[in-house]
Amino acid sequence: MQVEQYDGVIGGEVSRRVMTIRLVAGLGQGVLLYWLYRSSTDGIWMATAPYLFIPTFLLVLLLPVVFISSLGHMTARHVALWIGAAGAVLVMLALHEAWRNGGASQSGYDVIARPYRHLPSVLVIVFSGVFLYIAHALVMAGTMDGKRIASYGSYFEVAWKLAVQLLFSVFFVGALWAVLWMGAGLFSLVKLGFLKRLLEQAWFAVPVSCFAFSCALHITDVRPAIVRGIRGLLLVLASWILPVAVILIAGFLCTLPFTGLDALWRTRHATPLLLAACAVLVMLINAAFQNGQTAATLAIRISARTAAILLLPLTGIAVYALGLRVHDYGWTTDRIVAAACLLVALCYAIGYQWAAHRYETWLVEIAPVNVGTAFVVLALLLALFTPIADPARLSVNHQLARLASGKVTAAEFDYRYLHFDGQRYGQAALAQLARQGVGPQPKAVSDAATAYLKASRQGYSTSNVATAATIAINITVHPASDTLPASFLAQQWKASPYVELPQCLGRTDRKCDALLIDADGDGQREVLLFNRGYLGGYLYTERTGGQWTLMARMNGTGCSALLDELRAGRFKLVASRLKALEVAGTQLQFEPVFDPDACEGFKPAP
Repeated sequence: MQVEQYDGVIGGEVSRRVMTIRLVAGLGQGVLLYWLYRSSTDGIWMATAPYLFIPTFLLVLLLPVVFISSLGHMTARHVALWIGAAGAVLVMLALHEAWRNGGASQSGYDVIARPYRHLPSVLVIVFSGVFLYIAHALVMAGTMDGKRIASYGSYFEVAWKLAVQLLFSVFFVGALWAVLWMGAGLFSLVKLGFLKRLLEQAWFAVPVSCFAFSCALHITDVRPAIVRGIRGLLLVLASWILPVAVILIAGFLCTLPFTGLDALWRTRHATPLLLAACAVLVMLINAAFQNGQTAATLAIRISARTAAILLLPLTGIAVYALGLRVHDYGWTTDRIVAAACLLVALCYAIGYQWAAHRYETWLVEIAPVNVGTAFVVLALLLALFTPIADPARLSVNHQLARLASGKVTAAEFDYRYLHFDGQRYGQAALAQLARQGVGPQPKAVSDAATAYLKASRQGYSTSNVATAATIAINITVHPASDTLPASFLAQQWKASPYVELPQCLGRTDRKCDALLIDADGDGQREVLLFNRGYLGGYLYTERTGGQWTLMARMNGTGCSALLDELRAGRFKLVASRLKALEVAGTQLQFEPVFDPDACEGFKPAP
């Protein structure tokens, strides 16, 4: 069948055929997704074969959207070629996802507490969708112009049209479900619960959602004038946010010479926030620039040019922040993904900087920068989600190199990271470390890796419950010369509704820091634990018979700068400023409330 291209309302036989195919595709997608969902939750074929299930799930979830969007804009031959190419890429990404997991069961729970198996990770689903969106826009624009590399105006039209279509299709599905649940509520008022029970059934909810999404895609596709109007309104509104963003970001950059960067580094999340600021600037600049032929006021033009100049220093600070974290702690999967995002940000920053200094034009040079960066993003996504630059492989290799060189000791090395975040590469490396250690302390590394493997196997069989071996590995004592009492490690820790446990005493995959201090002055040292990355400290004391019990909680350990001071041993024990209440012979102690804003102005002792 030869499908004609159109731009606007289609009439006649072609319109009916395209609509029918789109709706059938949406309904078929829903039926297949429901079947895959049931096989995953029930643990039946094909969920038992991850190398088959994960590619099939990714294809059924994403490919019908590309197919529906392509119909009516390409010939049948071109649709088949493009769908085949997109499907091949998705299969490649999915097979690598299944392989890097080692075929292990990626289990968890869905929103109604049913277990699922072998679903691809959220990152793979999201970034596969991003890849298809960019690639589909490039292909559609090329088809529109009849060229492999289309004009920037075509890229602009197609990319923003697709974005508006997807946005309003999601809105349509959400509005439909809001009306359905309103109806269920009305029937429930008269004691009729059939509609509520129907909406809770996956066999109804999944196909209806997919069918509604395909309907919305079709309706927005055959009404391009409406889509253009909505797009124009959104872009105009966004362009007027640009001056506000420029003032705020310029003000932030101007304060740095006076405040210094130490406060920024102590947040430990500077890179993601700076990347988000870069993304906002890029989006707003393009909202103002549009296709390069739209008139803009002088204020918008000045703001867009200033924003293009601000991108480079903002990205430079983000690169420096990430470099500091990598220097101190090495590469991890998150940092490698952040580095890839920074590479994209640098492409925009350098290109926009060049465009901003061409004063005789209205940022016209950002057009080729946008197109070129789109191809860079596609290449990066293919590299990151294939063995070429798999973040798990790169990070595991770097962490092992740090261990082998002695930059990190056997006691400080994060074996949990290899096991849980290193995927196939990390698990193989952990087994290798158990067989023969590396670095200046090979025996200590081998013993620690062996203990962790043994503890993790026990933990899996008991829902990740911590054991004495995992507690010893996951608690870092400061200073390193101190050791936890044997009775503390041997104790069987149990959570209860009345006594809260630190993360590392309850689970195998959590870490804590510990100090041994004499908090009550009785000559016997207590154990002070504080969660790593979580608010709250816990003071344990040893009772008669070697039993350790929670003596007190400590507030304020959510401030990373204070934690650094505690780890360095720069503290002293002082009397509390608040007296206790004594009621019937029992002391009720006030717990001071810690002000998180105090972290902002905290300066460590020299």
